[in-house]
Amino acid sequence: MPMAVRMDRYGGREVLYTADVDRPVPGPDEVLVQVRAAGTNPAETKIREGAMSGMWPADFPQGQGSDLAGTVVELGPDVDSLSEGDEVLGYVDNRSGQAEFAAVPTAHLTPRPQGMPWEVAGSLKVAGTTAWAGLDALGIRPGDTLVIAGATGGVGSFAVQLAKRAGATVIGIAGEEHQGWLVEHGAIPIAYGPGVADRIHDAAPGGVDAFLDAFGADYVQLAVELGVRPERVATIVDRAGADRYGARFATGGMVPMPETLRDLADLVVTGEVEAPVAGTYPLDQVADAYRQLEQGHPQGKIVLVP
Repeated sequence: MPMAVRMDRYGGREVLYTADVDRPVPGPDEVLVQVRAAGTNPAETKIREGAMSGMWPADFPQGQGSDLAGTVVELGPDVDSLSEGDEVLGYVDNRSGQAEFAAVPTAHLTPRPQGMPWEVAGSLKVAGTTAWAGLDALGIRPGDTLVIAGATGGVGSFAVQLAKRAGATVIGIAGEEHQGWLVEHGAIPIAYGPGVADRIHDAAPGGVDAFLDAFGADYVQLAVELGVRPERVATIVDRAGADRYGARFATGGMVPMPETLRDLADLVVTGEVEAPVAGTYPLDQVADAYRQLEQGHPQGKIVLVP
């Protein structure tokens, strides 16, 4: 029997385990994908802990995971847009991606470009499209000065590169150990911690036009205090802060799919955008993968490889 990540209750990493499950059966407009790589995302930690149960209630035993990439091995009824053997990347909405097999709607998939590593393909959707949505929400234009908090995380690293590609000056807030990556990608690095507002002023004496919060904490408030207009402040983390200050809350669901995912994959495979992978783990080491995600402030994505 195939294996999948499961949890029987809300809690910490200790509730995650792998179990033998029935092989999924693809329904209408679905295909069965043999998963070669499945990404991990910070929001999955909050879902697992029950912090988002009002939005995404669990139905225990519950699976986990959205991002995935793999090979189509079975077609659902009336599917003619894909064929068995096709290599694809995409996502699921029912928290079933971290598994050896997943039934995936055809509308959630796009071809894996030739030469794209599986671990990159399997971790592209959530972080990449969320970054794309955040920049769309801000209306980034050539000449803008943009600050990104969490600039070397999964979403932030995409946002830095996409914003530079759009012609913006990018100031990235990140840990000192990752600031070299920001310099290599044309961004101005500054450190977290006390005095960050002063460091932003020093880096942008002419002012800040837009602010993307990919970290949380009080960065929405900081952006407003810096004089950024609320409509040009976006967060992917702090919905309450967005509501409080009239800022924008951005998710990957705000951009057209699968077109955005296909465009992003093309940018990655042509080398215009780098998709860093910080670590890979076998499926049965899922708890270790989330330990690195939650404790290590990784540079890039943590990926499960079934």
